[in-house]
Amino acid sequence: MSLPQPVPPSWKDLGKSSNDLLGKDFPFHHTSLEIKTKANDVTFKVAGNNTAGAIVGDLEAKYTNKIHGVTLTNTWTTANVLKSQVELENQIAKGLKLDILSTLAPEKGTKTAAINAAFKQSGLHTRAALDVFKGPTFTADAVVGRDGFLIGGETAYNVTEGNITRYAAAIGYNAPEYAVTVHGLNNFRTFSASYYHRVSPDIEAGAKAVYDSKATTGGVALEVGTKVYLDPAAFVKAKINNVGVIALGYTQALRPGVKLGLGLAVDTQKLNQVSPSGPAHKVGASFTFDS
Repeated sequence: MSLPQPVPPSWKDLGKSSNDLLGKDFPFHHTSLEIKTKANDVTFKVAGNNTAGAIVGDLEAKYTNKIHGVTLTNTWTTANVLKSQVELENQIAKGLKLDILSTLAPEKGTKTAAINAAFKQSGLHTRAALDVFKGPTFTADAVVGRDGFLIGGETAYNVTEGNITRYAAAIGYNAPEYAVTVHGLNNFRTFSASYYHRVSPDIEAGAKAVYDSKATTGGVALEVGTKVYLDPAAFVKAKINNVGVIALGYTQALRPGVKLGLGLAVDTQKLNQVSPSGPAHKVGASFTFDS
């Protein structure tokens, strides 16, 4: 008799270990500030950054009722966009999560609404979403896992036009210390392969290669990186890509609930140059307060 299989990751989380290693904790694009506070069942979050030379941010309030499995989130952004999300988990059926997400931009008169459902059980994780105003478009994906092996697929269907607008597939293998994932995306016009390895409790390494058959530059985009824990409260990250850009990140927990992040990106092919759009090298920082 086979043992029960663990719930596999969702479609969007395939290759997550490698993506997080290469994408997170490199705050060189901007300087950001995030503050989180909690009062009973309500969590407040204020976040902002200076992306593209302008200060952008949002104010979020999240109410969670764990007994009834209900979460209500409201967000107001500096672009004057109102976002609302209602989530219901494990109430209609065990493993089923439903949520309704809507946005409204009063000045522009634009709005969006999406109904999402996710169902997970032993060896299966599937999701479905209906974009009410765009199309409407129905999107579905599923991931099946057994003994560490994963296979998944995604498709989008335009209800009005009656045709499939997007499809993709992926295969992978997850083990406690490493993971490998291969994606075929954008109607199999883009292919990516990612690898993650926890070398030791203090060292992680990963790589990702992407080939876009429609790209004008041609070739394969390659990125490799590593993460090293200096102590329980600090770690450094480094990565380099095939065009010679080196990125460094340093994260330090200053005290419980207070975290500082520093980021640096250096274009090794333009060490003494300034591009027309701005400096070739970037420096940034992030501050997080979580009470």
